[in-house]
Amino acid sequence: MNIHTPEIDRKPSRDEAEAALAVLRQWATRSSDDEIATLEPSVGYLLPDAGGPAFSRAYPQGFVVTPAYKDSLPDLQNGPASLIRGERQRIQHVGISNFRLPIRYQTRDAAPVLLETSVTGTVSLEAGKKGINMSRIMRSFYAHADRAFGFAVIEDALEDYKADLGSFDARIQMRFSYPMKVASLRSGLSGWQYYDVAFELVEQAGVRKKIVHLDYVYSSTCPCSLELAEHARTTRGQLATPHSQRSVARMSVEVLDDQLSVEDLVEIARAAVVTETQVMVKREDEQAFAELNAANPIFVEDAARLFCAVLKRDPRIGDFRVLASHQESLHSHDAVSLLTEGATFAQDSLDPRLFQSLFHIG
Repeated sequence: MNIHTPEIDRKPSRDEAEAALAVLRQWATRSSDDEIATLEPSVGYLLPDAGGPAFSRAYPQGFVVTPAYKDSLPDLQNGPASLIRGERQRIQHVGISNFRLPIRYQTRDAAPVLLETSVTGTVSLEAGKKGINMSRIMRSFYAHADRAFGFAVIEDALEDYKADLGSFDARIQMRFSYPMKVASLRSGLSGWQYYDVAFELVEQAGVRKKIVHLDYVYSSTCPCSLELAEHARTTRGQLATPHSQRSVARMSVEVLDDQLSVEDLVEIARAAVVTETQVMVKREDEQAFAELNAANPIFVEDAARLFCAVLKRDPRIGDFRVLASHQESLHSHDAVSLLTEGATFAQDSLDPRLFQSLFHIG
């Protein structure tokens, strides 16, 4: 039985600490280096003129870490609650962002493709815990890196580091650029279109959600500008061109069926807004693209609702969010829209730079 008296549990005063320090210094001046090292090497720093123990400046090539030595290493992140700085408050997510590694993803119709992937991994940190060992998140991914990634593998990685770190909630987000071969409109050529994609797995309060984010880049011809240009042509014989611009929609969808692929989501986006930007273009393709835009003029409000319509019809998709930005050629500002369906993406406040993140740099 351990009996703690108030005298033992109380914090020593500064005077008592100074007295103990004086005793250590007195002992150190009368002890050998071996005695000091056996007790605690840092006591050597207390010697008035020795400046502490001498250190080797050569890298120890042959040094071997034994289990006992490893156990002796300090680990402040996993230290006691007494080391916590600031408020003892639960942190919803703490971890690592943008560690990169090559990951194989299973394509819908062919062999897996190897893509450089940026990974963000976080866990919850309870109020009484000092911190986490962040390298364990990375090690969990490397343990699965040889598998073709889909949500099943991401779930395994999340389970691993959630167990290792003793956390209740966890999140994984994997960002990559996904290549798809796209045919030109009329010339018969084809080229690689790259889509910014992220897989996200979120577990909160025992509820797990799978989310895919896709940036879809398209051309938007302003319906009002198109009508004004036609008015000038027909009433005054004045040639005029409607303004159009490169536009980006970020579709974020809750995945209810793991069979929903990146290719499927791209096709859903194309079905909603057909004026996707082109890869390989000859003169006949450029003319076709102009005709396609004239046949499908679109405001940013239209874009959000068109994407919404196709997403709502797909049983593989649960909650979703559509974020659209028409990066105006007429104005020095952008036209934007945000539409959400379901509780997953509902929010009162927006990141101040949210719409800026939609700029497509090619």
